[in-house]
Amino acid sequence: MLALDLMSNTLDAELSTKARILVVEDEEVIREMIIMGLQEEGYDVFFADNGRSALNMLQNPEFNAPDMPLDLVILDIMLPEVNGLDLCRFLRYQGNTIPILILSAKASETDRVLGLEVGADDYLTKPFSLRELVARCRALLRRQQFIKSTPPQMVRQFKDISLFPEECRVVVRGEEVSLSPKEYRLLELFMSYPRRVWSRDQMIEQVWGADFLGDTKTVDVHIRWLREKLELDPSQPEYLITVRGFGYRFG
Repeated sequence: MLALDLMSNTLDAELSTKARILVVEDEEVIREMIIMGLQEEGYDVFFADNGRSALNMLQNPEFNAPDMPLDLVILDIMLPEVNGLDLCRFLRYQGNTIPILILSAKASETDRVLGLEVGADDYLTKPFSLRELVARCRALLRRQQFIKSTPPQMVRQFKDISLFPEECRVVVRGEEVSLSPKEYRLLELFMSYPRRVWSRDQMIEQVWGADFLGDTKTVDVHIRWLREKLELDPSQPEYLITVRGFGYRFG
């Protein structure tokens, strides 16, 4: 049964009437189920059955215009022509920040971590509940709506590091550095609360989301990568400081 009896509020109603969602799934039965379920919730839904078509749609200025952009991509991993991971990686490399929800039959921790590492915002394994899929879409759309409605922020500055929130850009000692989405969000979190100590669990909740199922060691990996890009001497960090027994702080 596709009809979903989900409670909604004003924000959900606004999102439903405005949100444009692209479903990229090559299995017709699954694709049609997702499309029908989202349409019943009031979303404007488009679809592609392979990665190449999805990429063309996302790069088409007439389809994804600035005044009427796509708001969310639901992306299968195992796709013909261009797989979902490569498509996600390419979009992030181009600086495209559209929320991406990955669907996959691969349920191992390694696969989930990989999907999130290449830039996905959420990861849902098959088989899945349509009710949960819609709920996750709503959560991603709310988050995106909040970001868009947040007033312009001033440049965040700490010593030799400048972070430009509206441009998702970071300059270190006068030179721009390239950060992955998760690295950028970690740095933004740190620079928003200088000297605050963050535990690994707190960082995962803030950056990866409360439903992240991976190992907390992924935080240590990202901290190491950030140090390599920010610190003059990563072995003697000046910015990202380890607080033994607690976590990390910035400055």
